Amino acid sequence: MHKENELFNQVNFSRQDLSEAVFKHCQFYRCDFSRANLRDAVFENCKLIESGALEGCDFAYCDLRDASFKDCQLALANFKGANCFGIEFRDSDLKGANFIQASFVNQVSHQMYFCAAFITGCNLSYTNFERQCLEKCELFENKWYGANLRGASLKGADLCRSVFSEDSWGQFSVQGADLSHSELDGLDPRKVDLTGVKICDWQQAQLLEPLGVIVLPG
Repeated sequence: MHKENELFNQVNFSRQDLSEAVFKHCQFYRCDFSRANLRDAVFENCKLIESGALEGCDFAYCDLRDASFKDCQLALANFKGANCFGIEFRDSDLKGANFIQASFVNQVSHQMYFCAAFITGCNLSYTNFERQCLEKCELFENKWYGANLRGASLKGADLCRSVFSEDSWGQFSVQGADLSHSELDGLDPRKVDLTGVKICDWQQAQLLEPLGVIVLPG
């Protein structure tokens, strides 16, 4: 399936096989994709919420493995329980999207797993990533204002040039992550395990300020 410049209003795509489908410059208003197969599907420059709407499209329990969303408006979308392993979100508005119980993990065995997601240049304000595992994923240049990251693990992830709410530090694990060029306001190294975290020289002052340490230019 290949669709361009089409409007889908309250269309029910639930449980349909839309794998490898391509949608460009399309509009989806209050559409139901729940439990659909969207593996390897591509959405480019698509609008998936109507202006002023209180809810976006429903992707609950979808197969979204290796699906791609680029330059899309996905505010208030529901991704509850979706299989998001290998998913790609680039330069998209995901404000208020819900990823509760979604999975970005391939569980090889009881103790062995790996994650895959490419979420970059996105507005993730007020999204729900509670208890999500996004370890070693590409998550750079995102805005996480007001996001729910309680119990999430972003260990080893590329978080450079990201912005977080000051009160979000400590909600999630960041050991081994790349925080270079990110705003570190509110991050207290006494309360957050920063083992293996990468930062730039200029970020030292911001990081040490809560400790009362004044960093002078070299």
